Amino acid sequence: MSNAADTKPQSFARELDVPVAMIIDGARIVTETTFPVTDPATGQPFAASPVADEALVEQAIAAARTAFAPWAAVPIEERAAALERVADAIEARKPDIAELLSREQGKPAHSAALGEVGGAVAWTRATAKLRPPVEVLKDDETGRVEVRRKPLGVVASITPWNYPVLIAIWHIVPAILGGNTVVLKPSSGTPLSTLLMVEIMAKHLPAGVLNSVAGSGGLGAQLAAHPGIDKVVFTGSTPVGRDIMERGAANLKRLTLELGGNDAAIVLPDADIEATATKVFVKAFGNSGQTCAAIKRLYVHDSIYDALAERLAEMARAAVMGPGCDPASQFGPVQNAKQLAYLKGLAQDALEKGGRFLSGGLPEEGQQGYFFPLTVVVDVADGMAIVDDEQFGPILPVIRYHDVEEAVRLANANELGLGGSVWSSDTVEAARLAGLLECGSAWVNDHSTISPDVPFGGAKQSGIGSEFGLHGLDEYMQLQTLRLPPAA
Repeated sequence: MSNAADTKPQSFARELDVPVAMIIDGARIVTETTFPVTDPATGQPFAASPVADEALVEQAIAAARTAFAPWAAVPIEERAAALERVADAIEARKPDIAELLSREQGKPAHSAALGEVGGAVAWTRATAKLRPPVEVLKDDETGRVEVRRKPLGVVASITPWNYPVLIAIWHIVPAILGGNTVVLKPSSGTPLSTLLMVEIMAKHLPAGVLNSVAGSGGLGAQLAAHPGIDKVVFTGSTPVGRDIMERGAANLKRLTLELGGNDAAIVLPDADIEATATKVFVKAFGNSGQTCAAIKRLYVHDSIYDALAERLAEMARAAVMGPGCDPASQFGPVQNAKQLAYLKGLAQDALEKGGRFLSGGLPEEGQQGYFFPLTVVVDVADGMAIVDDEQFGPILPVIRYHDVEEAVRLANANELGLGGSVWSSDTVEAARLAGLLECGSAWVNDHSTISPDVPFGGAKQSGIGSEFGLHGLDEYMQLQTLRLPPAA
């Protein structure tokens, strides 16, 4: 299949043998009331998800509260060993989770979906090796001062639809390692793979340590406001993050918010065009552009603008887009109809304001599924919606610049600040410029690369707090200063 999705999707080999369930206090919960889950490759429902009402959410929170004290008392080495068993269990079911993930999210099953589940396994194992330190600030004749870490309590995890399996792991594993218990609400767009993974995980944990509830955004609001929740970790849009902050303010909940990004990449005139295009293409269009820290604004020096933009367009035109079940597919559809309509609006606005598509463009009317072709847009500038607003899809605006200081100014002229990068053969100068970017993570000749031992978080309105590594683990723990008298 070409970049334009123009053939009927193939079928997945297996259907769900057992209905996916929520987990509350160790028990499978399958409800008579359900909501449909759509296959974005067809635009049609293919399965149903259980749905929690307010009473079930209350049960989940109560179960987590009851389980908290005993779990917090378990030595961290035993908690880590449990997480190692969890990783083994996820790995054993990797094909099942990946197929379900591909079906509801759209990403290719054989590559991206399997890669996401494999990443979840690796991330679990790496995080399980972390140990919160006891810091000794002073130890002399006047006494000893230590800083220790204690579990927070019950954590509410609210996960998105772009990486529903991996991001759930980012939330759950450090929380549980730190001695907390969890109530997770997956995105209503992609609930099934997350619910299946939670069910697999919960079998290797005491009842109540890990619970799941599925439903609309109203459940997330209930969790954010509930006095029985001590912390909320949320990955998603900035407007929803603001709402969670407001609801959690009543009892000063701890928050970790990883929100929107409109990441800028600045390409200097001495950059290698082929090498830069190859990496930028992946970092902009991976997961069909549905990544918070994807490259979403590409500022290119005038001297190499045309050559780099055309090379990116060549790669986009050669890409294979299709349903996740097709082994030939390199890129899948946009996950939902609302996002597809939003992307169409951005593209139409860019056209009306003088933008040109070197690849892709508006999808054909009446097509099956939520496919939007990989689109490279030139002759665009700041002040246009396609540049100023996060696309969260396979559209890359390429903006021409003449002065690098002006490019840095434009890169920073956005309310979001998740990531940014500078591309050059002079890594010293690139590092200097990267240090000027107003973002939580910056890269040189790379973008969006993350690892479980390196903190990641946003600046400005891209979020609060950090994830990953010891910095991320600290987000799930309460610091306690302990002052001791001098040793006898």
